[in-house]
Amino acid sequence: MSAPVRRDGRLSAALVCTALAGAVIGSVGAPLITPVATGLHVSLDAAQWTLTVTLFSGAIAGPVLGRLGGGPYRRTTILITLAMVTTGGLLTVLPLPYVALLIGRGLQGLGVAAGALLMSVARAHLPPERSPSTIAALSVASTVGIGVGYPVVSLLDQLAGLRAAYGFGFLLSVVAFLIAWRMLPAETPGRPPRIDVPGALLLALGTLGVLLLIAVPSLWSTVWLAGGLLAGTAAVLAAWAFVELRTTEPLVDLRLLGRGPVFRANLAILVAGAGLYLLFSLFTRYVQTPADAPYGFALPGVAAGAALIPFSLLGFVAGKAVPRMDERWTYLVSTVIAVAGALVFAVGSQSFVLVLLSIALLGFAVGGIFAVMPRLVLVGVPQGETASVLSINQIARSIGMAVGSALAGLLLAAATPDGALLPTRNGYLTTALWALPLLAVGAIIIFTDGRVPTRTRASYSRR
Repeated sequence: MSAPVRRDGRLSAALVCTALAGAVIGSVGAPLITPVATGLHVSLDAAQWTLTVTLFSGAIAGPVLGRLGGGPYRRTTILITLAMVTTGGLLTVLPLPYVALLIGRGLQGLGVAAGALLMSVARAHLPPERSPSTIAALSVASTVGIGVGYPVVSLLDQLAGLRAAYGFGFLLSVVAFLIAWRMLPAETPGRPPRIDVPGALLLALGTLGVLLLIAVPSLWSTVWLAGGLLAGTAAVLAAWAFVELRTTEPLVDLRLLGRGPVFRANLAILVAGAGLYLLFSLFTRYVQTPADAPYGFALPGVAAGAALIPFSLLGFVAGKAVPRMDERWTYLVSTVIAVAGALVFAVGSQSFVLVLLSIALLGFAVGGIFAVMPRLVLVGVPQGETASVLSINQIARSIGMAVGSALAGLLLAAATPDGALLPTRNGYLTTALWALPLLAVGAIIIFTDGRVPTRTRASYSRR
């Protein structure tokens, strides 16, 4: 009896460590935008793409990896993905031109997409009493990874330079690959998965269009360009839905995604993700406000990264607590805590302690919502569709986060007086309150169904 318990525990730990490494790698670009601009002599807008491209590649590749990882080639798919992430990490470390760095960051974004595959491993290979907690931990890995990655990367950049900071991500990718190669179980032989190539290309193109419209606000300065892209994106996604509904082996089973619980969970994370990331963008920008402003704390990169440690710690605590609680009530409590974080910031933004408390409360809320999301989205989903469904949920989360980031920038820009470089303090407070209706709508969506969704852990893990 003890041997299987130890083996399950080692697999669970290996999956979480691999996901955590991927999350840290994905967040490496955020503290290095300015160093990239100054060190490689590119504009800040161009340097921003070292972060944006990871979001794009992770979201676009997710459904394809989910389909490949839904059968006998799951282990192989994960290892190849991590090998590509490692290759991307090497490109970021070598003294190559900016284009090579951008390609490397795009490959590193695949590590984010691998999270759904790791959750499917946990669902398929861990016993019912262990898989829910492991999947919850995998889902909050991104929250914990931010608190680990930001201060370490900022410190490395300050002490040893840009390439050394990217070297941290490369080292983590090597470690993640070795852990996965050593610990991932072999899959039962079976029929190779069929990839719906037309569906994959259409979904990738449509997702790219959506993310460009959200993450590149400058597009909207040219109305005909933004309108054309919007119309083209809508047409591509409509064509994708048409193809998926008529193919015998679709990339994504839209009929499955259309089921009540799955649809509501994806819609909720899309809306709530926007509210959560609006607050995250707001808080991180506020604490770094320059000293000549009448507000903020002028934290340098390392200190600003360290300010996110409470965010990650409370996110981890929430991830550990979630498997023991009812799904919908966990979501509601997490939403209330996020609202509390926004209100604490609104009334106490002049106190560094209260702003740290706001960041910590937001971390707990993000950890709780992200941890419970797999349980909400996998209701009635066959085991073979786990990775595919979770990858779509990851796209919804990514789009929601991109919307939140763009909305924060838009609202703060509107609160910046003509001729000024910084928004007013009231602009920050008003922007924080904009998150409240988004969070409330997310909770309403989850509670739309009057039936109690609680299931046995065996049903959640093995169905």
